[in-house]
Amino acid sequence: MTQPTGRAPRSDARENRARILAAARAVLAGDPSAPLQSVARAAGVGQGTMYRHFPGREALLVAVHQEEMNALTDTAVVLLATYEPLEALRLWFEHLTAYGRSGHGAAVAVEAAARAGGGQDRPPAVAALDLLLEAGKEARQVRPDAEAEDVLLLGSCLWRAEDRPVWSARRLRMLTVIIDGLRAAPPIA
Repeated sequence: MTQPTGRAPRSDARENRARILAAARAVLAGDPSAPLQSVARAAGVGQGTMYRHFPGREALLVAVHQEEMNALTDTAVVLLATYEPLEALRLWFEHLTAYGRSGHGAAVAVEAAARAGGGQDRPPAVAALDLLLEAGKEARQVRPDAEAEDVLLLGSCLWRAEDRPVWSARRLRMLTVIIDGLRAAPPIA
């Protein structure tokens, strides 16, 4: 939704946008190919309101993805404030795995972020992982050569695993292997 420069959106417009995004997450989680009409209906808005905020499916998917990526970034900060860096990293990967398995292109978006490489405008998932890795390196819990993009690509196996009970336990074992592989070598005495 575009607004004239210097003018904030009205409160009802902000509420409509928030409702549309919440409805999109719910509807698309159940059916990633659901039409925008279904999202508008679930949000309790008309199609005109829907298209004023999101002119097409892609714009809606980008907004949902951006919100979820921002939440993942915020989660990294909260986890670091609460846990030791290596445990915060493990817990963050559990959140990322749930997001990657959520559908509506999440896995593809996260993997694309991993392949984006370094640069000034790092994707939120890479920036959050970088924050976690740097904290782990400073605490001497994470090996110094760990790179966010590499770790993110390695972690992609977690959301690619099948959705069956046996795979749930397998995902936990795979995450343990990833975290153990990131663990810094103990200092030589």
